[in-house]
Amino acid sequence: MRIRIIAAIAAGKVAHYLSRIFGGRGSSLPGVVALRVFPGTLEALARQVPCAVLVTGTNGKTTTNNMLAGVLESCGRRVIANREGANLITGVTAAFIRAAGIRGGLKHDAALLEVDEAAFPQVAELVKPTVVVVTNFFRDQLDRYGELDKTVSYIKTTLQRIPAVKLVLNADDPLVAQFAGVGRPFIFYGLGNRIRGKEAQTPTREARFCPLCGKEFIYAYYHYSQLGAFRCPGCGFARPPADVEANTVFTTDHTTHCSVRVKETLTQVILPTSGFYNVFNALAVLGAGLWLGIAPEKIAASLSTYVPAVGRLQKFVYKGRPVYLNLVKNPAGFNESLNLIGSPQPKDVFIALNDNDADGRDISWIWDVDFESLERQKQILCFVCSGRRAEEMALRLKYAGVPTGKIEVHPAIKSGVRRVLEGMGSGVYLLATYTALWPVDKILRRYAMEVNNADRLSSLPRPS
Repeated sequence: MRIRIIAAIAAGKVAHYLSRIFGGRGSSLPGVVALRVFPGTLEALARQVPCAVLVTGTNGKTTTNNMLAGVLESCGRRVIANREGANLITGVTAAFIRAAGIRGGLKHDAALLEVDEAAFPQVAELVKPTVVVVTNFFRDQLDRYGELDKTVSYIKTTLQRIPAVKLVLNADDPLVAQFAGVGRPFIFYGLGNRIRGKEAQTPTREARFCPLCGKEFIYAYYHYSQLGAFRCPGCGFARPPADVEANTVFTTDHTTHCSVRVKETLTQVILPTSGFYNVFNALAVLGAGLWLGIAPEKIAASLSTYVPAVGRLQKFVYKGRPVYLNLVKNPAGFNESLNLIGSPQPKDVFIALNDNDADGRDISWIWDVDFESLERQKQILCFVCSGRRAEEMALRLKYAGVPTGKIEVHPAIKSGVRRVLEGMGSGVYLLATYTALWPVDKILRRYAMEVNNADRLSSLPRPS
């Protein structure tokens, strides 16, 4: 086996080098090659690392995982992480390949790995995680995952099979909160009270009925989608008390401020990014920190320097105007992105919709997105629809009531990006599905300047 693992690592490293030479990212190909040479590569490498944290769920995996990796690195720990978002078994294996020495040695303290929901059972069996973070569950790529209850069932069954694993669970999502019943130690995180107004009242709700008894939930309020203060009138299953809980949240100049209670300690958290959902990501990191023995103030200090990954509210500047790039892949996430563009300043919006395998072939989910809210936003000057299904995206906007004079179709992504950058708005928002995201990012880098969060960190107040 020793010879096979060495051969697999060598082949994977060569694949990574060649992928980067030819313009690729090398985030999955090394894993593909290594697993073909030796199918046991991931298991052999993972057993050398004393601590593994798996982050799974529908939305927020990449951000949560990268935030957590940054926290551990700031504490002086050596980590392995699949930061690019390659979260199938090939991408997870590639992360270990990049970190390993040519003879297969690893001297790392922890592996921080985001894992696709469908791949979670296989990866968890091989990696044997110490901690599992579950973010949320929304409908996503129905042609690939099937119905949501099937995905939830797979992960729930897997958690019951993993010995000695500790869980970090979203208290505000009933589909996640139910995992407290799998018989493993758990920590809950969530929002402690009503924080949002009308922007939380989108029609997309994934969990109307109790997963324990089938009765319809009663909600005191929503945060977004089905996340909120839920209660089942049948069996009494309700939003549980959280160990990590944010009680105040406000955003200024694309900076999010939170007051968070971690057990009995009050911590101020400042995130150099907007997006209400990023509060949940930060809370998940604080929850994982409790299991990993990291002080909340150290986590808060690290979070204040977080730099978003590609397509996670990534910021650019073009001719003095702010340009934001965000990944969209399901109704719940898309609705949150639409909330981000609701400011009163005039702006131009670009939407790239693809239907490749990694996006999901079925694009019917766009009819569940609340595009109707855009019809009232007169400050949006132009909608540029691009990608393989640009025409269908334009049709959806038309049926949502957006004036046809504001809708343009540019199937070629480069043409669409150039068009929206030359718009008349004071800002630009680009929303892209997964396989469109990387081409859009590459094109943006040719014309616009990416804003590094570190450039403005010195002006931000530090958590006290």
